[in-house]
Amino acid sequence: MRDTGLNLPKRSSKPRGNGLTVLIDNGIPLQLFQDTINSSEAYIDFVKFGWGTAVVTKHLEEKIACLQENGVNFFFGGTLFEKFVSQKKLSDFEKFIQKHGCQYIEISNGTIDMTNREKAAYIKEFAKNFTVFSEVGAKDSDKSLHQNASQWVEWILEDIEAGSTKVITEARESGTSGICQSNGEMRMEIVEKILETGIDLQKMIFEAPSKKLQTAFIQIAGPNVNLANIPFSDAIPLETLRLGLRSDTFSLSERCLMTKEYKGNKMSADSIEFFI
Repeated sequence: MRDTGLNLPKRSSKPRGNGLTVLIDNGIPLQLFQDTINSSEAYIDFVKFGWGTAVVTKHLEEKIACLQENGVNFFFGGTLFEKFVSQKKLSDFEKFIQKHGCQYIEISNGTIDMTNREKAAYIKEFAKNFTVFSEVGAKDSDKSLHQNASQWVEWILEDIEAGSTKVITEARESGTSGICQSNGEMRMEIVEKILETGIDLQKMIFEAPSKKLQTAFIQIAGPNVNLANIPFSDAIPLETLRLGLRSDTFSLSERCLMTKEYKGNKMSADSIEFFI
């Protein structure tokens, strides 16, 4: 970042535990992948090879090599883990990730019929040899609406206790399920419950595929909130949102604080305060 003399929010530097930006690769062309990583690596912490795209991506090895050359970590989507589980081939899953030098695993239960307790058992086992990111929330929008805020918090805490380094809140690459409603609006009651419970936000990664969601989470939790499912085209735009260099977060200061002033399940505009 250029030195301009501007007073901007302080960003954590790589390697970092907070302020993570996780891009999602849904099968983009190799040249676009390499161009983005080579030009924006300072602002990218992880790339997730979405759902099962790693199985059919032609240039997977070249993409991984590009990430390693630029100090960007990677992992495979939790749906791929679930596919191996559904066919009782976990040993093959472990071979697959080891073959590609992957040190991080996403463990989820968003698609298959798996209780969170069962998921926690997988977390505990894989945490012995890998850094585990777990995911909470269903991919089916109808099913996700029946998962209330208290259940979300219970599952998040259970995952952390089992050994998950970070817990990812489901939103899908479309931002229409999990922590979001089918119309793309955030389910604020879940976010509020997470904040009320006092869960360390450094332990959380919020999927935010749209500018609207990215802006909302930055306003709620500050510029160093962990965000995932970021499109490759948003690597630089997201960084400008974090730094208050875009109209949507123009008034963002170095520290933000969410107050406890709520109106039912809706957050009032006055519940976010900014401090210079």
